[in-house]
Amino acid sequence: MLKMIGKLYQIVRTARPRQWLKNLSVFAAPFFSGALFSDENIWTATKCFIAFSAISSGAYFINDINDVEKDRKHPVKKNRPIASGKVGIKTAWVIAVGLILFALVFAYTAVGTFFTLSVIAYIVMQFLYSLYFRNVIILDSLVVATGFVIRVFAGGFGTNTSLSSWLALTTIGLSLLMAFGKRRSEKTLLRKFNEEDGDTRKTLRHYPDTLLDSMISMSSSLCIMTYALFTFQVSPQGAGNILTELLPSTLRSPKWMMLTIPVVIYGVARYLYVIYEREEGESPARVLLSDKPLFFTVILWGLVVMGIIYALPAA
Repeated sequence: MLKMIGKLYQIVRTARPRQWLKNLSVFAAPFFSGALFSDENIWTATKCFIAFSAISSGAYFINDINDVEKDRKHPVKKNRPIASGKVGIKTAWVIAVGLILFALVFAYTAVGTFFTLSVIAYIVMQFLYSLYFRNVIILDSLVVATGFVIRVFAGGFGTNTSLSSWLALTTIGLSLLMAFGKRRSEKTLLRKFNEEDGDTRKTLRHYPDTLLDSMISMSSSLCIMTYALFTFQVSPQGAGNILTELLPSTLRSPKWMMLTIPVVIYGVARYLYVIYEREEGESPARVLLSDKPLFFTVILWGLVVMGIIYALPAA
């Protein structure tokens, strides 16, 4: 019994449930459109989340199977269940295929055609990444970032809600920041263990620190600037009449979402601190859950945005 529980635990580890946090991006389109809690959008978005969690976990199984030899040379990844032999290759293949098939069937039957096409595009991109793009400098990070953009658009397709162009650009900036930040942290980690970059990931050998630093700076600037422009677009216009009557005439048409810009700036700056000062960031999901200032910043941002988009119009 204990052996079976241990095996199940290793399978769950390989599925990376912590990484399911990335799939919350499917809620972005209905959330910012102010329609998340209307009709069946919340339930449909949840089904989108389930489908992407299954397909992404299946992709992680395949990725670990393909990288089993490289992972065994990595100071940290050698402890992954497949690399350490705690989960067999055949078992991993069966689970991977099962998760992918479930995700595709569930997406088509429970959500819709366009959402299913998004899921197919995501898994095809993951296959191409594992087979080719992961070994091509810059393109490897761009493909990783594309995965986030697909999730955001897929949430819009599934719930039939529009997606702001500025929100799409903000997603691109944030995902590029996490992708290049991940590469920077991987190089730092390998140096800490005195390992060669090329033994675990070929592209790390060709990434100079100056290039990664420049791309991280560009991505963080893109994220903040496009988010600032996004706040102008989605701020409630005719909401909160009682509040606006108390304001001076120069503030009678307030852009309430602009109040969240300082929170986003702090969050990006904190993430850069984690990458450079704490020398972490190889796993953005782990950073979010382990770094308390960053975690509470995200929670604060979510509560403020929800209050502005949903509570102010009601007032």
